[in-house]
Amino acid sequence: MAKKQQISIWFFIGGLLTVYGVLILGASLYDYNSLGTRVVLSELHIGVWWGALLVILGAVYSYMFAPWRHSK
Repeated sequence: MAKKQQISIWFFIGGLLTVYGVLILGASLYDYNSLGTRVVLSELHIGVWWGALLVILGAVYSYMFAPWRHSK
């Protein structure tokens, strides 16, 4: 009988982090190029850094817990 393989929840969390990171990064880059109002410490571009961190972390999680890496 074939054994069903379960997919790790961390794979889905990695995908979710990647999607959120892309959205935050895209919105921050759009805001960086727009001529809107500026807030205090806007020169740090924290949205760009946070979005990039989420994309990298999500990609690592998705790769490490990918179902095809754990199939036997």
